[in-house]
Amino acid sequence: MNNHNRVLIFDTTLRDGEQSPGCSMTVDEKLRMAAKLVELGVDILEAGFPIASDGDFQAVRRIAEEFPEARVAALARACTVDIERAARSLEPCRRPRIHTFIATSDIHLKYKLRKSRQQVLDEAVAAVELARRYVDDVEFSAEDATRTDPDYLEQVSLATIEAGASTVNLPDTVGYSIPSEHAALIGRMVKSFGDRAIVSVHCHDDLGLAVANSLAAVQAGARQVECTINGIGERAGNCSLEEIVMAMRVRRDLLPFETGIVTEQLYPASKLLTELITFGPQPNKAIVGENAFAHEAGIHQDGFLKERTTYEIMDPRSVGVPESRLVLGKHSGRHALHKRCADLGYELTREELEEVYRRFIALADRKKGVRNEEILVIVREVAGRLPVAGD
Repeated sequence: MNNHNRVLIFDTTLRDGEQSPGCSMTVDEKLRMAAKLVELGVDILEAGFPIASDGDFQAVRRIAEEFPEARVAALARACTVDIERAARSLEPCRRPRIHTFIATSDIHLKYKLRKSRQQVLDEAVAAVELARRYVDDVEFSAEDATRTDPDYLEQVSLATIEAGASTVNLPDTVGYSIPSEHAALIGRMVKSFGDRAIVSVHCHDDLGLAVANSLAAVQAGARQVECTINGIGERAGNCSLEEIVMAMRVRRDLLPFETGIVTEQLYPASKLLTELITFGPQPNKAIVGENAFAHEAGIHQDGFLKERTTYEIMDPRSVGVPESRLVLGKHSGRHALHKRCADLGYELTREELEEVYRRFIALADRKKGVRNEEILVIVREVAGRLPVAGD
């Protein structure tokens, strides 16, 4: 990579994300989401796990056909049948990537694979060598890397680089790591690999640290981040694409890194994914949640109305959210209520505003929120006149 500060965004919404409960998508739904991901500007689009089902195979193949300029990845275990299946699914792709993986932690070797370290190393190398017969772009992932003995992890990684992997992914598969620990591991591997391979990270959110660990890894030299829209993924999910991208954009003073993401497409991408699967992000989800740019507390509303940046560090339009919202409830203040009344067509005197506010708070104390229609009833009762500019 020519730009040392350029971070590649590897989107796995359609693979790891789709594997999580409630997130399964049909081929046509995957195509719709892929179109948005291409528009969003992701660098690598992991379209599926072709060996898993005929549907996944077809999804990868059709995405490769319909988006010829996209760099499309297909996942494969470190075995011949998976890699050959992935290669066939990627045949129409101009920029194909085979992403092959095998677990490297002792706990996985003992209980899941029942293989020795040497066996796993040999299979990892053989998988990369086979994948390179089909594509020039091969990524190797050491599953459960953060619970792997670092010396062994480095040995396996270097061997796969020698075999032809140009990207080595070091996943925090079970969300076990913490940022300082993660940065130390990634920094060691970056130094070891030099310019022979890009170091990638794939962090899960079991402890709520996926974005923090990914940022720590980038600061330590990782130059690919694997992430998903809305942070969907196995168990507690993956590193949230929108969060890590906006963290680097907003805090460029401390995170001087660049991505190719068109940030104005973040919210539309989130909304489309919500439409395609069975749930959306929680209301307080950063960047794309319903409340991410909503203000109810009176002190916050007053500051926001005087100067937006008092309580917003991002312009909502920069992530595709049309506008901020002032939510009127029992915590709201006079300033926000006065503005809402003006928006509804009423310019109140100070005395009228005080009485409207008193009645409004009394109502809000009994409800989760107060609708515009209820505010209008109060205003008309107090003001006793028609609005200045029509309802």
